[in-house]
Amino acid sequence: MKTVGVFDSGVGGLSVLRALLAELPGVRFIYVADSAYAPYGERTVCEITDRSERITAWLLNTHHIDALVVACNTATAMAIDGLRTTHPDLPIVGVEPALKPAAALSRTGHIGVLATRGTLHSARFARLRAQLESNTSTPLHFVCQPCDGLADAIERGDLPAQQLLCERYAQALRDQAPGDMDTVVLGCTHYPFAADRLGQLLGPDVTLIDTGIAVARRTRDVLGIARAADGDPVPPLLLSTGDPTLLSQAARRWLGLQTQAGKLET
Repeated sequence: MKTVGVFDSGVGGLSVLRALLAELPGVRFIYVADSAYAPYGERTVCEITDRSERITAWLLNTHHIDALVVACNTATAMAIDGLRTTHPDLPIVGVEPALKPAAALSRTGHIGVLATRGTLHSARFARLRAQLESNTSTPLHFVCQPCDGLADAIERGDLPAQQLLCERYAQALRDQAPGDMDTVVLGCTHYPFAADRLGQLLGPDVTLIDTGIAVARRTRDVLGIARAADGDPVPPLLLSTGDPTLLSQAARRWLGLQTQAGKLET
């Protein structure tokens, strides 16, 4: 049985884990929510790279993982290159805002991007955006909206705060691209868990895109598994550096998992 480590700054990466469990039911997943340090999008590059390396080293030394999924847009943007340099023999799959799928889907070329400041200000995001803008025959207009506090509100399960922030950032997108925007990228793994609210606020003519399915398929490829196996998923091991009760509750609410999360000190 293959073992894959998955980590995020908190519970948001459960949106990626959900896709991984569906695509790879015969794989054992170790999910680490670094909730004691969440949200990454409001931390420094040094802090994020240090946390990413600590968690990766722990997963390798303790569980001898066959691959790693960095289920966090900010950690991917700021730390994945360093992780690949430090661990050249470990297959590492990251998540990035789905700009390319959005560009392929959009009819108007006006695309909203909801993400953390850390992701939007990263060199990796700038390169991805520049590549798409320079390699298309149809003009693309990306409207990038930092969503301060939204990942944290989702992490805490604070529904009133989520509603308020979703209203604020949906309106901010509308103000910048009135009537033209037909596609919005959910550029943080937390945000799919607020997709229903965002979809209602942005309207039925706007398509929301996240990256969970693409990440799951890429993970299958790097593991060398030709196709998804049949059968029920192997129960994942859930661990949190913060309050494990919050992770257990989120996994039960969003994934239907009854697994009790454990506490991780690293």
